[in-house]
Amino acid sequence: MAPAKTLRPKRNARKVVQAFLSVPSSAQSNSNWIARKSRGLQILQVPAFNKLPWLIHGFSSRPGGVSPLDGEEVLNLGFTDWDPRENVLENRRRFQSALGATDLQLISLKQIHSDVIHLFEAAPAEPCRGDASATNRPGLLLGVQTADCVPILLVDPKDRAIAAIHAGWRGTLARIAVKAIGQMQMHFGTRPADLLAAIGPAIGGCCYEVGTEVAIQFHSQFANAPEWFDELRTGDEPNPVQWLNMMPPGHQPPPKNVLLDLKKANRAQLLAAGLRPQNIFVSDLCTACRPDLLFSYRKQGPQSGRILSVIGLRPL
Repeated sequence: MAPAKTLRPKRNARKVVQAFLSVPSSAQSNSNWIARKSRGLQILQVPAFNKLPWLIHGFSSRPGGVSPLDGEEVLNLGFTDWDPRENVLENRRRFQSALGATDLQLISLKQIHSDVIHLFEAAPAEPCRGDASATNRPGLLLGVQTADCVPILLVDPKDRAIAAIHAGWRGTLARIAVKAIGQMQMHFGTRPADLLAAIGPAIGGCCYEVGTEVAIQFHSQFANAPEWFDELRTGDEPNPVQWLNMMPPGHQPPPKNVLLDLKKANRAQLLAAGLRPQNIFVSDLCTACRPDLLFSYRKQGPQSGRILSVIGLRPL
């Protein structure tokens, strides 16, 4: 396996304070997440992942860091126009240190809202273009950046293989999570039923408005797409799929925008790929609803920072 193939140590001593995030019991959320405070940062994690001593993972949050934004210093982990590169590098150093992952090589991608997946056996010299990565090599820390899109971390606890996935609506439509699982099956011998999946903080179905043309595309690809739209909508605006099915058409104009639940859509795809419901852990945090804790491009615009979601195998 080449260092990057494109396909369509011991923890530092630190004081740790754990606080449980409230996650409602529902079809989408079947386990509490934890917020671990370490070295001035707050890192979101899944307890089931923490039970694997050879695994490192974490979802960053806004507090801490050295990037000046809205009168405070925040942990922006993505290279943006408003934040000097040296700030981002220092933030990443702090994040890895808080995770106990300073001896892992961070691999992040130039994300393009695609279904391009990379397999890594070593860190590339330059960032690769794509939206998912996978490896079974210790010492690598796979990462994806988000500010509303869905970050998904996968781990195969039996064959010790991992993947990190960036799923916006285009990637979700293209089934990027399912395709990443397919590559893990092909190259690492992964059985989907063995996989654990963490679907991290992202914009929720309460806030994520998209045009009806997006609903039409999803409806043409997925039989269960109606379940992912307008679950939290109130008022008189019609569900776009109901409008599409009206006979005769034209009795009622479609709404300009509809609400899409990307986390629910990706969870449904993971289940269809063969994951067991009890092995999928979904954060109920909405990036648009929690500007105190997370970044949201929809709410904050170009001045938004980036969350970094990472997963890695400890060096041998």
